This record gives sequence, structure tokens and C-alpha cells, in this order.
Amino acid sequence: MKGFAMLGINKVGWIEKDKPVAGPYDAIVKPLAVAPCTSDIHTVFEGALGERTDLILGHEAVGEIVEVGKEVKDFKPGDRVVVPAITPDWRTIECQQGYHMHSGGMLAGWKFSNIKDGVFAEYFHVNDADMNLAHLPDDIPLESAVMLSDMVTTGFHGAELANIELGDVVAVIGIGPVGLMAIAGAKLLGASRIIGVGSRKALVEAAKYYGATDIVNYKNGPIIDQIMDLTNGKGVDKVIIAGAGSDILMTAVKIVKPGGTISNINYFGEGDTLPIPRLEWGNGMAHKTIIGGLTPGGRDRMERLIKLVKYNRIDPSRLVTHKFHGFEHIEKALLMMKDKQEDLIKPVVIVE
Repeated sequence: MKGFAMLGINKVGWIEKDKPVAGPYDAIVKPLAVAPCTSDIHTVFEGALGERTDLILGHEAVGEIVEVGKEVKDFKPGDRVVVPAITPDWRTIECQQGYHMHSGGMLAGWKFSNIKDGVFAEYFHVNDADMNLAHLPDDIPLESAVMLSDMVTTGFHGAELANIELGDVVAVIGIGPVGLMAIAGAKLLGASRIIGVGSRKALVEAAKYYGATDIVNYKNGPIIDQIMDLTNGKGVDKVIIAGAGSDILMTAVKIVKPGGTISNINYFGEGDTLPIPRLEWGNGMAHKTIIGGLTPGGRDRMERLIKLVKYNRIDPSRLVTHKFHGFEHIEKALLMMKDKQEDLIKPVVIVE
């Protein structure tokens, strides 16, 4: 079969591989729609996961099942499904401990384009099909559904980790597609004022659409000064980091109130350390909580997000600014995520 792969650091291309084989609990899926992610860029062009050779890329997909293992009960060939980016091994101790995204080791629930071939192929393998796949309703467009795999669930997880309470003032740093969904999640959880930090026009407009009440443009001066001015020197209750470099934690600690929470869903692709400012962290005693997490995956998570779309609580279609038809456009879509042109939020490739 044909797939678009990381050939090595800074190298991508089309390769041929054997079609994957389904185990007794697994499924083989052909993609109907896929989307590249900034994490693919970190993996390929920054070597964030280390060297990978001939690894098929991609972890955002909706597809059609072509084969299931003999123990799969709820899915059959021909079913259209949402495939989460995180597909845990549900028979591991980490799942019993409440951290299924780390099943088998830290971040090991993230398998596609990390520890096994991803979804940018004619066929791909899904482990534990009954536990990881979700049926795709006919009335949800493919381009909206594929946003659920990673962008929506990751952004919402940022809001969940922040432990947002009714009336909280929240800053979302980085308003790419994940940050936009963090804004939407913060709004749904009851945040009052939501300050989005970003600059590109398309992202600013989308941030306002999803619930941002204020926009801070880092090109207009230091983020810290602008946010402290907006909050009369008090800072915010919660910060969600959904973008920026390894020094952004310094900013987050400085703008969050004592007793507040900093939630990180950003993929830091380079740097050995993440610095924290000593004084603004109260010499370690400011009761400022810092937490980061890989998004939950699995069937139940996807089914819950599908219901949010079905009942008009969220509209992920606004994330999709560029749509291509044809498998051959995957490379172009990936490079768009690398170049980040002014009007881009997220590209999608319709394969069917």
C-alpha cells in the first residue's frame, strides 16, 4: 500500500508498505478524510521524537472499516468511524489507574505517527476497535468530524485541566486550532472573560467566534503587560497554554493569580527545560498549579464530542479553512501547516 511518511528528520515522501493486519480485537480502516497537525511538523522538521525512518505520518482521521478481528463486536466492514488520535491499549494497568493516554508508558496511548504507522496511508491499523472507534453519524460532515480526532479533544482537555469554575477569567495563549477549541471549551465550562493571545487575522476572527472576549496581540507589546492592564493588575484565574516556545511558562506564571491554574496542552518540540520564574511563583509557595496532559482518547471521548456537534454546542467546521480532494494532496496540506500562511487555520484532505 501507499503512504506518506517521515523518511528521516527533515525528510518526507511517499513509500510503499505492506497492508496492516488486524489482530482479534483490531480493525483495518481506509481513510475518508485526514488532517495534518503541527505535531507532525515538530516530529519531522524539529526531530521532537528523535529519529524516525519510513514512519507513515498522520493521526487525525475519519474512515471506513474494511476489516475487523474476530473478537470485535460493535463494528463491521463498511461502518464509517471517527478515529481518535489517542488509541490506548485498554488492557493495561495505566487504564485502571485513570491515565489511559499513557497506557504502556508515558504518552504511549499516542501511537499513530509516534510508535506505529499513522493514518496518511491507503489503510491503517486501529487497536482495540470496540474501545477506540466511534460511529460517525451521517449528518456530520467529514471535515467537521476529523476535527474531533485531535483538535477538539485536545483543546477541550486544556479547559478541563484548568479546572475552570463559573465566572473565571481565562487566558488562552496560542489561538491556533487547538487554542480555538480551548476557548470554546472554556466558554462551555462557564468562563466569563476569555482573553485570546494571537495575531493572525483569521485566528483572531475565529477566536471571537468561539468565545474570546478580548484579544492580546503579542506584536503590540509584552503579553504580560497587556494582560495585567486588562485585569487591573490582578491577573487571570486560569491560563491555558496552547502554543508558543519553551519560555512561555514564564509568562503564564506571571499572569496567573495565586491559587490559579496553568494548563498546558502545547507540544514543546525543542529545548531541554521549561523555566519557571522564582519570584512570581512565590519562591515555590504561590499556590499556582501547573499541569499538563495528553488528551484523552478512546470511544467514549469521541462519542461525547460527537454529541456536542450533533446538538450544536460546538461547530468545528469553522476551523477548516482549506479543503483538498484527493490522497495526493496530503503533502501540500502538511507543508501548509509548516508555513502557516496568513489565512490558514486548518487544512483537510478528503480522500473518498
